[in-house]
Amino acid sequence: MGKLKVLPANIANMIAAGEVVQRPASVVKELMENAIDAGATQIDVVVKDAGRTSIQVIDNGSGMSPADAVLCFERHATSKIAEAEDLQHITSYGFRGEALASIAAVAEVTLKTRRVQDDTGTQVSISDPTAVKTASVAAPTGSNFLVRNLFYNTPARRKFLKSDNIELKHIVEEFTRVALTCPEVGFSLNSNGRDIFRLRPAKSLKFRVLDLLGANVTGDLVDINAETSLVRVQGFLARPDTARKTVANQFFFVNGRYFRSAYLHKAVMKAYEEYLPEGYTPSYFIWLEVDPEAVDVNIHPTKAEVKFEEDAVIFQTVYACVKETLGKNAFGEGLDFDTEGRIEMPQMGSAFDEYRGPASSAPAPPLDPDYNPFNIGFDGDGGAGVNVTPDAGQGYGVLFEQNQAAQAKALIVKGKYIIAPSASGVLLVHIRRAWERILYERNLKALSKNVPVTQTALFPVQVQVGAASRLVFDENSAMLASVGFDITPFGTDTVVVNGVPEGYSCEPGKVQQMVQDLLLILSDDTSGVPEVVRAAMASKFATLGSVNAEPPRNALEAQQLIDSLFACDNAELTASGKKITAVMSTDDLEKRFQ
Repeated sequence: MGKLKVLPANIANMIAAGEVVQRPASVVKELMENAIDAGATQIDVVVKDAGRTSIQVIDNGSGMSPADAVLCFERHATSKIAEAEDLQHITSYGFRGEALASIAAVAEVTLKTRRVQDDTGTQVSISDPTAVKTASVAAPTGSNFLVRNLFYNTPARRKFLKSDNIELKHIVEEFTRVALTCPEVGFSLNSNGRDIFRLRPAKSLKFRVLDLLGANVTGDLVDINAETSLVRVQGFLARPDTARKTVANQFFFVNGRYFRSAYLHKAVMKAYEEYLPEGYTPSYFIWLEVDPEAVDVNIHPTKAEVKFEEDAVIFQTVYACVKETLGKNAFGEGLDFDTEGRIEMPQMGSAFDEYRGPASSAPAPPLDPDYNPFNIGFDGDGGAGVNVTPDAGQGYGVLFEQNQAAQAKALIVKGKYIIAPSASGVLLVHIRRAWERILYERNLKALSKNVPVTQTALFPVQVQVGAASRLVFDENSAMLASVGFDITPFGTDTVVVNGVPEGYSCEPGKVQQMVQDLLLILSDDTSGVPEVVRAAMASKFATLGSVNAEPPRNALEAQQLIDSLFACDNAELTASGKKITAVMSTDDLEKRFQ
């Protein structure tokens, strides 16, 4: 007897569900797309506990007959295709008949549906793939799917779901993608009794983008519109000067279907490359319309990727359209990214003293009651007299001068370096890296012991971040508070910055850029060993705080920065291993003049 056997239908469905239903957001996507295919003009999504407890999608579409209401849960039951040639003309969102069967294989599902011509509706209840119950019920026209206890029969899958905020963020992302495909349809999203979105049918795509992502996004967009014999390209591009080192809003759609494409993303970035500094990314919303026969939407289990028949031509067309649009809007000159979004870093306040350690103290301003500015002494070489006798108490092989004359002789070079006398020659300090080390150790201590140092903003700053990003701040609120950020939610898509860590700027423009930088940091996966996570986050926050830091303004502030640096456990290297200080010995100096 052979070893091969055909799997039972229920096991086959559970395996297929692993491709189609990856998390609660997958259920939301599939049910919303089915509702659009049914001709709905209003689609309401209600989730509890980020979809773990229940997901409900209600539409006013065409509804189903009693027979179809039962048959729709069978694998490959579809009205969209009947023969192989139909696959070349797909214009609907769903067509394979796998979604409902996959959902019913890993959850408890109840469907209530009615067609306009039927007097009563049909209810189908599936608590087990092998047990299907039906009944006649009163129901409005359309369909109402209620999905409960997702992954109840696959506990390993349920265990690997993320926190509620993360799963809800994925739901918001899928909701946004579907809502962008159909501006003429009304949508709503409710989570645990709270409305996240309530969207009326929009007049145009731009109004739908405005409703979903806010005026701060649409205010920075320009139209892109072009047509060739192969493809029509339309949508919106963000102004290059609004690009940030953060996660951008980037969307591709083909024939109304959202898809991902690293290939076409390169075409967009290539068109932007002469307008953007390295590491910055723009937002874009690009809708493509092609002949359905020229695109294959059946190459990915969740239909998230597509294959174009003439992909090289599509690449060149997208590149040319984006390039032309940017050129027409005269974005080639006048963009200054050197100062845009700088984070101002004032010197540490007195509240930072608790972190300084016993080896360091703030130097007192030089006061000499006998000082006469018209009575200057000179040494034998004609230079101003300076006592270079070192204080033997300094470590790291570098001995600093602690007298008043030494403080006055520290030099600041182009806001990037400090040059100061040392026992063996000249000390060189990289200012930004010094800040990075200081902030890293402060952040690490704050994350480990929960002793933040916060400076309250005189006027709180509101920053619209979008619903999905708002959930990122909710998820990381405790960690942000532990390093000194006082950020609270406001509405469904906005945060209010009430305070920032000691040393950060409270200027509104810089606070807004700081929030975008935080999103970039928080978008990384933070799972792992707690000590490793704390060190990684402390390093990221330190980099954020040190980039474009305000340099010392005078010799005294330069010496204060040096003192703070050498109060750290390691004053030689940043957390990423980059060198902070260097010493040029007297011998090296003498060689320069030989």
